Amino acid sequence: MPRTIIVSNRLPTKVKRVDDGLSFSPSEGGLATGLGSVYQQDDNVWVGWPGLYLDSEDEEHHVTEQLRADSMAPVFLTEDEIRDYYEGFSNETLWPTFHYFAQYAVFEPAYWQAYEAVNRKFCEAVVAQAGPDDTIWIQDYQLLLLPGMLRQVLPHATIGFFLHIPFPSYELFRAVPWRRQLLEGMLGADLIGFHTYGYMRHFLSSVERLLGCPNQNGLVESGNRTVMVDAFPMGIDYDKYAEVAASAEAQALEAEYRQALADQQVVISIDRLDYTKGIAQRLRAFELLLQRHPELHNKVTLLMLVVPSRDQVQQYKQLKEEIDELVGRINGDYRTISWSPIQYFYRSYPLEELSALYRVADVALVSPMRDGMNLVAKEFVASRLDQRGVLILSERAGAARELSDALIINPTDMAQVADAMYQALTMPLEEQQQRMASLQAIVRRYNVHAWVELFMNRLAYSKIKQKIMDTDTLDEPAQLLMTQEFRQAQNRLLLLDYDGTLMPFQTNPQQVRPDAELRRLLQALTADERNRVVIISGRDRATLSEWLGDLPLDFITEHGVWLKEREGDWHMIQPLRNDWKRDIRPILELHVSRTAGAFVEEKEFSLVWHYRRVDPDLGGMRARELAAHLNFIGSGSGLHILEGNKVVEIRNAGIDKGVAAAYWVRQFAPDFILAMGDDRTDEDTFRAMPPEAYTVKVGARPRSLARYHIEGPEHVRQVLSDLLG
Repeated sequence: MPRTIIVSNRLPTKVKRVDDGLSFSPSEGGLATGLGSVYQQDDNVWVGWPGLYLDSEDEEHHVTEQLRADSMAPVFLTEDEIRDYYEGFSNETLWPTFHYFAQYAVFEPAYWQAYEAVNRKFCEAVVAQAGPDDTIWIQDYQLLLLPGMLRQVLPHATIGFFLHIPFPSYELFRAVPWRRQLLEGMLGADLIGFHTYGYMRHFLSSVERLLGCPNQNGLVESGNRTVMVDAFPMGIDYDKYAEVAASAEAQALEAEYRQALADQQVVISIDRLDYTKGIAQRLRAFELLLQRHPELHNKVTLLMLVVPSRDQVQQYKQLKEEIDELVGRINGDYRTISWSPIQYFYRSYPLEELSALYRVADVALVSPMRDGMNLVAKEFVASRLDQRGVLILSERAGAARELSDALIINPTDMAQVADAMYQALTMPLEEQQQRMASLQAIVRRYNVHAWVELFMNRLAYSKIKQKIMDTDTLDEPAQLLMTQEFRQAQNRLLLLDYDGTLMPFQTNPQQVRPDAELRRLLQALTADERNRVVIISGRDRATLSEWLGDLPLDFITEHGVWLKEREGDWHMIQPLRNDWKRDIRPILELHVSRTAGAFVEEKEFSLVWHYRRVDPDLGGMRARELAAHLNFIGSGSGLHILEGNKVVEIRNAGIDKGVAAAYWVRQFAPDFILAMGDDRTDEDTFRAMPPEAYTVKVGARPRSLARYHIEGPEHVRQVLSDLLG
């Protein structure tokens, strides 16, 4: 039976060393809760590190056997790997960079080497578990290389990847020396998930700019594969938190806390110790609230829980000292005999106590500087059974995209945060209940189980879509059959695109003059009288005549406008007009003036707006804008607007490569046809070919009407050389 293999840095079970050996206890956290229902089903398994360095094979064997009974497979790490891969590259390189704290990022080659090595170790562990029909779901930033590594070993596997932290803008991400390897690793997945559309957009921008992989509607064309990218906001186990909040234990604890806090209004803050959480800024905003509103003195308490984390690391140690100092100073300035404005606790709490604290609070202050999602906000909402209370939420938390009925704040604007706290503390009960009811409806509906189901369904769909849309690779058996049919045929037609097929693209289109190798290859092909070699291109006839006119080639230029047989003159299939150019050219020139690096190419019966030298994001935006404008004004004018590879072309409707290619097929009735092209315009050629023709899509665009796909111009030349024998 097909299984699901979940892979994460940490297992949902923690292994600890105690006096009498090793102890096993469940991990806290939304991921362990959300995926618990998946890995414990059927024969599924969770692969990850058990959280402890083990120094003997006997201990490793004991842990392996113990975890196997709970559907887990451990990956054991050495002390050096834990230091360099986890504490080093994961938490000192990726974590600060992805959370926009680039000043803390460390780019240490030894950390990178350890990160590669541990991802390879995880790869071996997964391969040892995986069957041919299994689904592999990889979690988070510690394993960015793993999808690509698995794809190399298991090329047909179904692989999903989810990033639980933000993905930074291109400007930040490109500072990482190993940026290309990280992106290529992620693109080994079939589906890549993020919490928000914003993170997804940053990823797509980096992929296009750094790898040159085009994308459209969340589909990235990576080599011979299409990778789907989408946003899946993660939820919590709503029913679990609601049940705990309604439990007798939570209610008893709430009564105890209320008695201790007397009639104070409570603002609760719960966070792990981390510079991304904005804890110090939160304290300063609370201090500002007390300065501005003396009437709140003795009436409001900030209940601050900070969970210990990495406090031996310098930045965290300094943050802990800053928090201690701020709490001490604010309490020192405002404390009375009966009132401490801040109740500060530096420890972790079990779920029942957290639930009671959520219940006792009037306001939850969740104001991270940057957060992938932030589940504390959702836990607070799920725990408010009376629908009272107010959530204040940072606009830089992923949850802000969903929880719009919270008071959304900029966490660096102290005045705004202080004002939001005052608004929350004085909000009428009716408005509190209205807002909380809306928040609860969202958190209840989009819970963690819905998140898991949505991702897994989308992963299965992405695999189906790949099979429908992707062409087969022109592998060795297919090429041998093609070569055999070519050599048996007496009347062969070869339709070959030029740019991107016979020649690689250049920034300047005029620099793609045929090299000596290509000329020798075309000469050899045309030397055989059984071959009709047609250069079928969007270029103008003058350029191709200059470059290749001395060879006995046939030509189709300007996407089918002009035709020339090797023994004949240039002619058109049908008369065309070009008086429309005087009205269209000023529009193209206007977009050139607004887009540095763009230029206009004029042909006899078409105009082309090129943006290969333009910043990718700007060029794509301007191209879409131009195409929309031209489609609007050109409606009913007999013009066709074509968006090609870094070009927007305007030409007469009813003429394309397919029409011209079909003319050649009718004219010469070949018994062997090979058509090769890389662009959208070449789809017209493929569409016009009979079913038995060999149609080949070239380049990183596997979605095509073509039967086969190959990588690039160098592979095209190799295929043509092999035909010659």
